[in-house]
Amino acid sequence: MSQIDAMLGCVKKALKQRGISYAQVAAHLNLSEASVKRLFSQQQFTLQRLEQVCQLMQLQLADLLQLFNEQQQYTEQLSYQQEEELTADLSLLLVAVSVLNRWTLQDILHWYQISEHECIRKLAKLDRLKLIELLPNNKIRLRVAANFSWREGGPIQRFFQQKIAQEFFQARFNSEAESLLVLNGMLSEASNRAFQLKLKRLANDFNDMNQHDASLPLAKRNGVSVVLAMRDWRFGLFKPLLKQP
Repeated sequence: MSQIDAMLGCVKKALKQRGISYAQVAAHLNLSEASVKRLFSQQQFTLQRLEQVCQLMQLQLADLLQLFNEQQQYTEQLSYQQEEELTADLSLLLVAVSVLNRWTLQDILHWYQISEHECIRKLAKLDRLKLIELLPNNKIRLRVAANFSWREGGPIQRFFQQKIAQEFFQARFNSEAESLLVLNGMLSEASNRAFQLKLKRLANDFNDMNQHDASLPLAKRNGVSVVLAMRDWRFGLFKPLLKQP
């Protein structure tokens, strides 16, 4: 992949993370959506247009270059086989999730029933998987990009979906730290797309807050899980009651 390909790939990912569509880019550049797609496919971006796209994303060119450098150095996604390794070993997955949340070795040993020797072995394996770099004195440096994600439909996602189905919604959601909203309605395709963009922006806000709070002591941070989902559920629970054609 050329440097230009990689840079434009970085721009595309940054746009997607912020829920910004090609249509919005086109409107910002006073071009048609087809023209914007052609700019990306034919790599015809001038520095001026690149700067305009950065302005739309509320980034400086320097910020984009930093994102580009980070993506060149850090892992963005594990392979299917690597994710399978994690799901096959619950303690390895535990350590992986912990370090991705900026836990130290001491934090893991304090909270979980795992020996120091075993935890270091798991950290060494995560080093081989390129999730972390295990430094002297067992310090941990993350090797994942800011937009790191598990594979869509992959082993990790399926593992957590099963756990969500079994355990997540058994809570009463009645404490100050919990919230459950169930919305039901009928939207046009345009409204559906617009609402999905809002969900993506909300997810980006959550990730920004998570990164911001990573510098706080562990005692001041509480683990939370957020489920954002939207699907075509036209008749929902009443589908079995539909008249047969």
